[in-house]
Amino acid sequence: MIEKRQFYINGEWVDPKEGRDHQVINPTTEEPCAVISLGGQADTDAAVAAAKAAFPAWMATDPAQRIALVEKLLEIYNDRAEEMAQAMSVEMGAPIDMARSQQVGAGTFHTQNFIRAAKEFDFVRKLNDQSPNDRIIYEPVGVAALITPWNWPMNQVTLKVIAAAVAGCTMVLKPSEESPLNALLFAEMVDAAGFPAGVFNLVNGDGAGVGSQLSAHEDVDMVSFTGSTRAGKLISKSAADTLKRVHLELGGKGANLIFADADETAVKRGVLHMMNNTGQSCNAPSRMMVEASAYDRAVETATEVANNVTVGPASEEGRHIGPVVNETQFGKIQDLIQKGIDEGARLVAGGPGRPDGMNRGFFVRPTVFADVTPDMTIAREEIFGPVLSMMKFDTEEDAVRLANDTPYGLTNYVQTQNGARANRLARQLRSGMVEMNGQSRGAGAPFGGMKQSGNGREGGVWGIEDFLEVKAVGGWSNDAAE
Repeated sequence: MIEKRQFYINGEWVDPKEGRDHQVINPTTEEPCAVISLGGQADTDAAVAAAKAAFPAWMATDPAQRIALVEKLLEIYNDRAEEMAQAMSVEMGAPIDMARSQQVGAGTFHTQNFIRAAKEFDFVRKLNDQSPNDRIIYEPVGVAALITPWNWPMNQVTLKVIAAAVAGCTMVLKPSEESPLNALLFAEMVDAAGFPAGVFNLVNGDGAGVGSQLSAHEDVDMVSFTGSTRAGKLISKSAADTLKRVHLELGGKGANLIFADADETAVKRGVLHMMNNTGQSCNAPSRMMVEASAYDRAVETATEVANNVTVGPASEEGRHIGPVVNETQFGKIQDLIQKGIDEGARLVAGGPGRPDGMNRGFFVRPTVFADVTPDMTIAREEIFGPVLSMMKFDTEEDAVRLANDTPYGLTNYVQTQNGARANRLARQLRSGMVEMNGQSRGAGAPFGGMKQSGNGREGGVWGIEDFLEVKAVGGWSNDAAE
């Protein structure tokens, strides 16, 4: 049993002031794999105070110094990649090969992109050529509270921590209590990289405790949160009293529009994308909408693909999917699968219960529903499991209407060989991101949504800008050094 009860505050590992034990459950075995402490108000206050005290000096550092520390951190991260993969596999159920390539790889990818973007970022720039004595200064927001989820731990930790660091913010990280081991390991790496005391702080806790305390704290200038839409609303309300900036990356119910002229692998690609990370991705293409003339063939293909998706322990190597993260999620997914059956959707793959031969672990059968209608619960609620809903559309206009008929707006997908149609749909779909014909977004592209999928953008230059204030200066002296 791993015991990690301490927090990282002001450059030191310290015992909790108001800690209480919390067991981290291995979702493959349903057994505890670690014990951490959940902090209280005194722990939150100590971390915020450390960040506040460190802010003036960190803000004043040359950006090149901040970038150099991040480069050192990346070097350490890559050296300890296997430890990081093992931690995430055990605590949140990512199959070990997937943890090594995708989960750990996401942290490397985002950190590299931030380094590149930061080196090209001009923190002091001219307003324009017509205003030679005006400057625009980008300066850090201040103390940032970073609240991250369990499903893509290092993806979200690096998107927030690295952006905040290069921007010049100090921070308090509260990782998910469901998957805290990776963040504790990351804190060891930050310490080894030599970041000044107080720049990065970590306090474990739950949403109702440390999460709420950070959101309401008068010395926190910004909250960056990734998680459920429900929690995002609560954070916004809590933060309103202090008028702090709030960045939210929330849920999704992505539409995958497949036209009759789509390439022959479009349906298979969509199903496998949905099942990746056991369906626990906010940008998963969970609503597959198929043009009527290709619908029956698509259902057959989706059924075959889903039936060939294997499920297994996270510790085993291979291309299978693992368990969902915990008992609560397992129960929610089971309830929604049953709701789909009860409301009349046609179950063509998977269904309720664990896969055959499994009687332990939070394993879910890869599930596909056909003939789903927009009013059904499974068409409207984010399931956050390996469950795909298939619908039919007749016209391009019908497809857009169905896709946009959701309170969410994170990522939508388009599959068609008609370039003009693809471009039209990219403009008409109400989401922060659109991916077409299996082409993922490029390195440094902004990640984020609209509507109830949140606000703000993460990644690349946009992610850095989210942690910066814009200051307009008139009367700048051109005789002095920049």
